[in-house]
Amino acid sequence: MTSFQILKRLYKDYTNKYLKNILISLLFSLLLAGSTSSIAYLLDPAINELFVKQTGSLIYIIPGFIILAFALKGISLYLAKIIMIYVAEEVRRDIQTDMFSSLINADTQLIDQEHSGKFVTDLSNNINMITALVSTAILNLFKDSLTLIGLLSVMFYQNWKLSLIAIIMIPLASLTAKSLGKRIGKVSTHQMQKTALLTTYLIEIFKNHRLMKIFQKEKYEKERANEFIQQLKEINKKMNIIFVRASPIMEALTGIMIAILIFVSAKLVVKNELEVGNFFSFLAAMMLAYQPVRSLATLNITIQQGIAGARRILPIIDKEHEIKEKVDAKELVVSKGQINFENVKFKYLRGDNQILNSINLNIQGGQMTALVGHSGAGKSTILNLIPRFYDSDFGDIKIDNQSIYGLTIHSLRKNISLVSQDTTLFDDTIKNNILYANSEASDREIEEAVKHSFANEFIDRLPNKLETIIGENGVRLSGGEKQRLSIARAILKKTPIILLDEATSSLDAETESKIQKAINFLTKGRTTIVIAHRLSTILSSDKIYVIDQGTMIGEGKHEELLNTSNVYKNFYEKQIKRS
Repeated sequence: MTSFQILKRLYKDYTNKYLKNILISLLFSLLLAGSTSSIAYLLDPAINELFVKQTGSLIYIIPGFIILAFALKGISLYLAKIIMIYVAEEVRRDIQTDMFSSLINADTQLIDQEHSGKFVTDLSNNINMITALVSTAILNLFKDSLTLIGLLSVMFYQNWKLSLIAIIMIPLASLTAKSLGKRIGKVSTHQMQKTALLTTYLIEIFKNHRLMKIFQKEKYEKERANEFIQQLKEINKKMNIIFVRASPIMEALTGIMIAILIFVSAKLVVKNELEVGNFFSFLAAMMLAYQPVRSLATLNITIQQGIAGARRILPIIDKEHEIKEKVDAKELVVSKGQINFENVKFKYLRGDNQILNSINLNIQGGQMTALVGHSGAGKSTILNLIPRFYDSDFGDIKIDNQSIYGLTIHSLRKNISLVSQDTTLFDDTIKNNILYANSEASDREIEEAVKHSFANEFIDRLPNKLETIIGENGVRLSGGEKQRLSIARAILKKTPIILLDEATSSLDAETESKIQKAINFLTKGRTTIVIAHRLSTILSSDKIYVIDQGTMIGEGKHEELLNTSNVYKNFYEKQIKRS
């Protein structure tokens, strides 16, 4: 999008709804411009009437008007800023809400492609630039433009010849602003990228601090951090230097202009074409005009920064999701819970290798079906396709003869529970983590879920029981304890379809035994698809599918596969030897 299109979009979607507030701020900007101009104008009668003519009757009136003008100026500026701060924060909230809504509904593939640190930077730092564009830029455009018009009016009223000389400064300042604005736009984009990289790096370090310590990489990571910080320092320094570069240019222009005006004014006074009072009023107006001219000169910098921020934010908000419902999508009605894969093909990205090749599966309702195969064979991908974390490239997946692509996503996922080896927990209480599956569950239902998942064994030992804060991703819990909470969540959800992705991996024998009992309770009478490298956990499955390089190469019960599938037989014999 062009800069104009971005500004038009920001107005249409975010600032237009606050137009009433902006117009009120404009009204106060008018009062500000009028009061500032009147201050400069009042110097003319103040000097002529009080000092030259010494008119005693005005000795209280003119100073009174000056006090009133300054008071009106202060109040108007305060109210105009307050209103625009309100507008800016409302716009910030709206943009953050839209961006978060887009990310929370985004395809799993999009989230997997980008580091979370970049999204965090966009939600905080980059939106600040757009907020500055809405608040600072709009307010300064109003108040400084109107003030400059008012002061120029005073200047022309006092002496049009001097005003024509002074007005030359405005295009010179504009050329300076345009040049600096282009540079700040490029630097701002670079700065946002470096900030995102630093945020990404810090998240990685905090998440993997144990790994860093065990491999004694503190010195290495300090050097990496210093490199990121140094790069960000350099880009920030460059950006701030561009900001202040306007000051010496404006100061020099102003100095030259004042010198020329004093020279010309002296000539006009000698010729009786200019009175002293007119000159001081003109000079005051010109000096007061310096601030709005300087502000307008740097306004383009703020605008370019805001546009640079919007270039990163708006594409995220506008991102069209590939996982979406049909207009006539229906609610899923589960009767038996039978799942069928019909000639399903899938690859993660265009150009990537095929992950699944014409997969055909018949998963009976209310039974346990296991998927066996080497790592990378496509087992987890099969699980991920059922709740539509991804969509297949070809073929169909049906639940009780209902295509999942013709169902509402909410009703589909409402009927599915997932327990994986990578347990995800929030930095909250144990109770709230379990309730995440069903926020309306009663205390009795929570107790039952905790009991049947064997989570009560460690929860009862904690001082705060269910109200214990477990830390980021359950860092204060062991792997087995986190897994039991994950199972408790699935029990509480009470879905007819259960997906288990290596839920008993990397556990000691005793913990695995308890978790296996919890899984047996969870899956009883429900359609269950389980992935497990340990064949001992799936020997009693009603059906086992052997997956190899994205293709289903064998199916049957354990005893059948020992006779019909060499891949499965090799798996089994290797594990028997290891045990």
